[in-house]
Amino acid sequence: MHTVSGGEVAGILVAVFWAILVSFLAVALARVAQTLKATTKLVADVTDQAVPLLADASAAVRSAQTQIDRVDSIASDVQEVTSNASALSTTVASTFGGPLVKVAAFGYGVRRALGGRKEDVPAKASGRTVIVGRTVTRRSARGKRD
Repeated sequence: MHTVSGGEVAGILVAVFWAILVSFLAVALARVAQTLKATTKLVADVTDQAVPLLADASAAVRSAQTQIDRVDSIASDVQEVTSNASALSTTVASTFGGPLVKVAAFGYGVRRALGGRKEDVPAKASGRTVIVGRTVTRRSARGKRD
């Protein structure tokens, strides 16, 4: 029979410890490998879904840019029409404004001359008041109609 010495027991314990350590490391590496494989699959799936989304976003941005260009063109056309209308208004006012004022003043003078002078006679106050499109007759203090 062979007796086991202290050195042999220590060697066996070290060998068992290393075997257990290697087993734990192998399990840990296997789990890390599974995690990396799942991560790789997830990244591939995200990439497959993100590429069409990015293409759609790019198309939307191009469409928005086209619309902005159209709006800018319309705004510049409106600005040009506004400046043309302002110039036309100024021209019409300067061309016809003075003569129209003179014609109106002449007409007023003719009416005054033909109608007589009634500027000292005050106009009779009407017994009616117009409120939002309807006529209301005022009553005197005694309740009779004017």
